[in-house]
Amino acid sequence: MTAIAILLLAAGASARMQGRDKLMETVDGQPLLSLMCRRAALTGLPVYVTLPGLTHPRAAAIGTSAPVAVADAAEGMGASIRRGVAALPEGCEGVMILPADMPEVETRDMLHLAAQFRGGSGPVLRATAEDGTPGHPVLFPRRCFEALQALTGDQGARSLLTRDNVVPVALPGRRALTDLDTPEDWAAWRRRR
Repeated sequence: MTAIAILLLAAGASARMQGRDKLMETVDGQPLLSLMCRRAALTGLPVYVTLPGLTHPRAAAIGTSAPVAVADAAEGMGASIRRGVAALPEGCEGVMILPADMPEVETRDMLHLAAQFRGGSGPVLRATAEDGTPGHPVLFPRRCFEALQALTGDQGARSLLTRDNVVPVALPGRRALTDLDTPEDWAAWRRRR
């Protein structure tokens, strides 16, 4: 399992947050980004975090995770994935990609997905909600790394997921779907908690 790395995507602009940074919003007494980095680190797997730059305020919130600067972050998620995958060590057989704005994804969920990994030539594993709705994280085997490093735009790896062998891995409830992009999303999520 140590041949897997976790890649947290945290280079976005939080453009829909009306001047606030969604990844620095407080969850359980700490910035969301710190919480997600801690949960990822607790898996025992190496953790990489894409950032708009190494001096960005988010860099102080990533703990022991390895920072990956994304100078072209304004291009969208494709740039983050490209840069993040390029930063992985040579022996890495799989990368678990997770947008950092998903506060319900727990350490045990990442471990559950990692436990299903079938090696660098196996299928793509995609977390789903309990009802089967596709979500995140997604674990890509090494055979996908070249395609991941060729991504452009803001669609992430969606094009890859539509043409590859993807095995769903259910997580409890709606954990794999809950992402918080707007102040309204945050307010509604906090009320539900």
